[in-house]
Amino acid sequence: MPNFEITTASADDITMLGDWAHEEGWNPGLTDGQAFFTADPCGFLIGRLDGEPVTSVSVVRYGDSFGFLGFYLTRPSLRGRGYGLRTWHAGTARLAGRTVGLDGVPAQQDNYRRSGFRTAWGNARYEGVAPAGIAPPAGVTLIDARALPFVRLAAYDRRFFPEARDSFLAPWITAPGRTALAAVRDGELAGFAVLRACREASRVGPLHADSPEVAGALVSALAAGAPDVPVAIDVPDINPAAVRLAEQLGLTPSFDTARMYTGPVPEFDRAGVFGITSLELG
Repeated sequence: MPNFEITTASADDITMLGDWAHEEGWNPGLTDGQAFFTADPCGFLIGRLDGEPVTSVSVVRYGDSFGFLGFYLTRPSLRGRGYGLRTWHAGTARLAGRTVGLDGVPAQQDNYRRSGFRTAWGNARYEGVAPAGIAPPAGVTLIDARALPFVRLAAYDRRFFPEARDSFLAPWITAPGRTALAAVRDGELAGFAVLRACREASRVGPLHADSPEVAGALVSALAAGAPDVPVAIDVPDINPAAVRLAEQLGLTPSFDTARMYTGPVPEFDRAGVFGITSLELG
């Protein structure tokens, strides 16, 4: 009988998962793995069949009460044999007792519902070449986010996520191939966004802002650094202003997921989320 075992993923394994995700059409960032591994070094599991990696799941813990599940994958030739389900059970056991979130592709959403997840909202990935030259509102200045004290960025990000995620956020904004911008008004943060290089369209996430005008200026400024390169933003439909902004920027939907949770839907500033950070880690 084949030997199947589930182990904690290494940093190299997480890089491999980026390749798997690309094969699924998810278009991960080229250097996402650095931030993923730092977020929770024990939060990524690999199923190995006779030593060969064949399944995965990420089950990252945030704080004491929240977790996020992603990278639920089985190599195509081995689907339907139970290896993925065994990996799923090992992963969800690690998040027992927590509210758990995930962004599920349509083909898996019924399976997630059977495991106790309920849909909270939909995400649509909007893609296209964003217009340059959109000025920020009066009184708002865009600056390199890395020039600010990190504690200020982390405190602002906390408004839009169920738990603090400092260990993830710090490498997320400093990894190679990234641009991070902050919008500042009267010395206070009014927006924050990160652009990361990907195999296809560059991804913007997070995209947090106090208004659509600030969010639009952030996207425009990020896109100006790579003219004519398409960008992609995973836009939550719980923020209608975010959907309208994506359409006004001339972006078009290309990929859908649903944000799903076990337990109560966490509270956060939904009106300020114009683009989610990552399908894999929330």
